[in-house]
Amino acid sequence: MSDPYIVDFLLGRKGFVEDQTDVTVVGNELVTLPFVTSEFCAALIYASEASGQFGTNPHDPVPAMEVSIKVLSPLLFDRIQEEVGRRVWPQLTKQWPVTEYFGLNDAFVVKYRKGEQEELRLHHDIAQLSGSVKLNDSYSGAELEFPRQNYSNSLLPVGTLLVWPGLVTHPHRSAPIQSGTKYSLTLWFELPLQLI
Repeated sequence: MSDPYIVDFLLGRKGFVEDQTDVTVVGNELVTLPFVTSEFCAALIYASEASGQFGTNPHDPVPAMEVSIKVLSPLLFDRIQEEVGRRVWPQLTKQWPVTEYFGLNDAFVVKYRKGEQEELRLHHDIAQLSGSVKLNDSYSGAELEFPRQNYSNSLLPVGTLLVWPGLVTHPHRSAPIQSGTKYSLTLWFELPLQLI
């Protein structure tokens, strides 16, 4: 992959899937839709590693080895936020009609590797909706699991966005990684203004 190609992605010029397919319900209040290309995923992994910014927040109650897209490229964060508002949110309102889009609270790449961040404990997010995208599939273990919904993302293709209600109904965890390195993109949808 050439550096100009990566720069194009970091500037948000390409890599989003333009498929306007409706959401697919994969579990109780769990939906998926096409989001980014596998090339975009590979470029995001490369840029995240090249940044040298992976770390944990000591004040985070569920710390993970992560890097914020805002740190990698504020322009890319803006492009992701715009793309979610333009294409993803209208599809999500078919599932959750009383929600409103207030932008993204955060978007970050999380990394799991044996001897480092190996798993993530059961938790829920503080977000109106939450989303996750598998950025690679060259690992084993580390499935994103939803025990109450009896669902894991093990069969989702790279680049597909999985979305769920972010608060108390959908506790989730990342199972222990067995081999390789897992990368995922997490999106936290901003809470309604009257709640914050």
